[in-house]
Formats: sequence, C-alpha cells, structure tokens
Amino acid sequence: VSGIGGLWAAVFAIRKDAKSRKEEAKARKISNLVAITANHRELWKEFSNHPEYKRVLDPNANLNEQPVTSAEETFMSMWISQTSSTYEALKDDLLTKLEGFKRDVGQSFSLPIPNAVWQRAKLLQNQDFAAFIESALK
Repeated sequence: VSGIGGLWAAVFAIRKDAKSRKEEAKARKISNLVAITANHRELWKEFSNHPEYKRVLDPNANLNEQPVTSAEETFMSMWISQTSSTYEALKDDLLTKLEGFKRDVGQSFSLPIPNAVWQRAKLLQNQDFAAFIESALK
C-alpha cells in the first residue's frame, strides 16, 4: 500500500511540475511579446519623427525618378532586423502566435522601397528568414 501511495505522490509531483513549467513558458511568451511590441513601437516612433522616412510606405514611390535614400535604407535595415527578431522568436515558439504576421510582412515588403532594400539585404540574412520573406511576397 505504501508503494502505491508513493507512486501516486510521485505522479502528482510530476503533474504539478509540468503544470508549473507550462505556466512559466506561457509567462515567458507573453513577456517576449511585450518586448517585441515595445521594439516595434520604437521603430514606428522613429518613422513618425523623421519625415525623410515617409516615402517608405508610399505604394507609388517611383525609384527610377528618385532612388532609395540612405535614410530610407537605414530605416529599412531597422525594420528588417525587427522582422527577423520576430520571425526567429515565432519560429522557436518563444512568442504567442501572431496569425497575421506573414500577411503583414508580405504586404509591407511588397511596397517599392521595402522591396528594393530587401532585394539587396536578403543575401545577408539567415536562409530560413530570407525564405520566409520570399514566401510572404508570393
């Protein structure tokens, strides 16, 4: 009888430990999401505070008439870095799922300036991240 009681106590302890680890993982995911969101907000504050970045979101930006500026290139480098961080965290299951992330990336990176900068920058990125962006653009 004491053996069965000890077995039940062990099972209970294991289940309690598993539940605790699951709760810790969930808390970590939420904490990571808060950090990613804060970084995203800072990136877009930069955008709002610098009129020279305005053209980045212009779907009619004509790169033949006015090529990508160094300021736009700098902003896009920050944007690509932020997107890469988010992608890596999602891939490693360190964030809660962001269901519209791929659609958002596809829509935004298909704009003229983001796309032009991406075409040059993708060779410097991790292969799986580059493949993700390319698949989002299709």
